[in-house]
Amino acid sequence: MALPMPRVLITPRSLTQAGLSAIPELDPLREAGFELVTGPAGRLPAESELLELVPGCVGWLAGVEKIGADVLDAATDLRVISRNGTGVDAVDLAAASRAGIRVERAVGANARGVAELTVALVLGALRQLPWSAAAVRAGGWRRWPGRELAECRVGVVGLGAVGAEVAELFAALGAEVLGYDPAVAPAEGSLVRAVGMDELLAGADVVTLHAPPPPDGRPLLDAARLRTVAPGAVLVNTSRSALVDDDAVLAALNSGGLTAYAVDAFDAEPPELTDLLRHERVIATPHLGGYTGASVRRSTEQAVHNLLTVLDTGCEE
Repeated sequence: MALPMPRVLITPRSLTQAGLSAIPELDPLREAGFELVTGPAGRLPAESELLELVPGCVGWLAGVEKIGADVLDAATDLRVISRNGTGVDAVDLAAASRAGIRVERAVGANARGVAELTVALVLGALRQLPWSAAAVRAGGWRRWPGRELAECRVGVVGLGAVGAEVAELFAALGAEVLGYDPAVAPAEGSLVRAVGMDELLAGADVVTLHAPPPPDGRPLLDAARLRTVAPGAVLVNTSRSALVDDDAVLAALNSGGLTAYAVDAFDAEPPELTDLLRHERVIATPHLGGYTGASVRRSTEQAVHNLLTVLDTGCEE
């Protein structure tokens, strides 16, 4: 009697929506003898669903769903969680460590997709596109003066894979780029000028966030810090919702301290429609950063490679 095939759980919405059979980047798992178990099609799985799906799985190609201690306790055969992105905020890392479960990341795989969305959001805000389009759609004809990138300073907070890509794109489009990262210096030959956080906030017309949340759990941009931002600046957050104090951002928009806030990162998906998200000067997008065909392919390939490496199927690092 043949032994059952070892199982790998697949839960990213970008993969389950299309159907696992339609994803050629998953073929190395099949060829290595794994049975693929799918999460619910096109949506985040609930904890109750994960508790049913994860028992018996040795590997997990995971999306942004929360993976807590209860789910990990049920994952008695699990050896590795391989994220199809960079962040591991949703994973209880302490519980995973206690259970001996490796947590791997697809570092930089979706950097280009997130960087291009960041540029799109900045251009949309600088050229007043969302509210201009809304005015025409409502039967009006109102125009707001825009700003060109060549006359702007763009401040990039965080110069990792995404932030570095963002900085280079803005520099190529003619903007003066300021960068802040206490751990990463701009690459040699880069047009990014490294500055301190205070100088960046005070001098940038656009501030875009590409950093992890501070270890103490406090927002990177609270009310005090937002008061130091150059008047009329645009703030963009495609990284983590916890980086900003939502109430402080709303106050800055209402006072004119910020002219626009663009956000692609939320604690819950879909988010609660707060006063901030309903504000006429907010551009909110449904976590589109890495949701491009190329980014999904790259992140899936890297996540699969990481799974196979940990599961000892002969794939070398």
